[in-house]
Amino acid sequence: MSTILAAKNINKNYKKFQALKNVNLNIEKGKIVGLIGPNGAGKTTLLKAVLGLDSCQGDLQVLGLDPFKQRPQLMKEICFIADVAVLPKWIRVKNLLKFTEQTHPNFSIEKAKQFLSKTKITMEQKVKEMSKGMVAQLHLAIVMSIDAKLLVLDEPTLGLDILFRKEFYDNLLNDYFDNERTIIVTTHQIEEIEHILTDVLFIREGEIVLNANMEELTGQYFEVMVDAEHYQEAAQYKPLTERKVFGKHIMLFKTESKQQLEQLGEVQRPSVSDLFVALMKEEQS
Repeated sequence: MSTILAAKNINKNYKKFQALKNVNLNIEKGKIVGLIGPNGAGKTTLLKAVLGLDSCQGDLQVLGLDPFKQRPQLMKEICFIADVAVLPKWIRVKNLLKFTEQTHPNFSIEKAKQFLSKTKITMEQKVKEMSKGMVAQLHLAIVMSIDAKLLVLDEPTLGLDILFRKEFYDNLLNDYFDNERTIIVTTHQIEEIEHILTDVLFIREGEIVLNANMEELTGQYFEVMVDAEHYQEAAQYKPLTERKVFGKHIMLFKTESKQQLEQLGEVQRPSVSDLFVALMKEEQS
């Protein structure tokens, strides 16, 4: 199966509030997709639908299954990390591994022990005795030991310092991801994960405002550092955003004519976070 997630005209209403508005997506296997949006944009609502935790209107298929009606079957092929605090504080590591082995058919306890042997975590430790970083390591070790086709990460490194965040994503990329698995991740630290993303989804007020792979972004969006001499000419091309740094104007353009922009100044690819801010402002205007 090449299509992991197929969504057509997905809508979700909470009384008078519409959390999702005609969402259309198609995610293939072997992708790392960043789902990015401001607070209240609909990210968690969409993930709940994908995980079968909440129903929605429209046609939603995850691994060829209806996530709400066929959730028990679907959860055998999905892993989910929301926040490191979800692990029970009272449980010991050895008991957590045994419980996971008993409840998830695709979990390898030996593989989990191999991952944990590279950390300072012991089998006798309780979750409440660990730092946030250690709990994240434990949670990731469990997830990486499950042979799942889809991994959903909702702010998985929230509250961790930069060293643990970097280690988390490095381990995920090096020890878990392959061309047969798919990862969907939401985070506010966009700049820390953009180097691992294959695709990005921008969501605002329940609507998808950008659905593109990183190669498309590289070919369509450009940042140009423009000096005073070329400012008026550059402004005629209607930049999406502009800001001033050290006396020069940094302008963001959407165009397929990179050569034309090179006449105006130094051209570079914008960061995903800069592009996100630009598109959010564009939608608001």
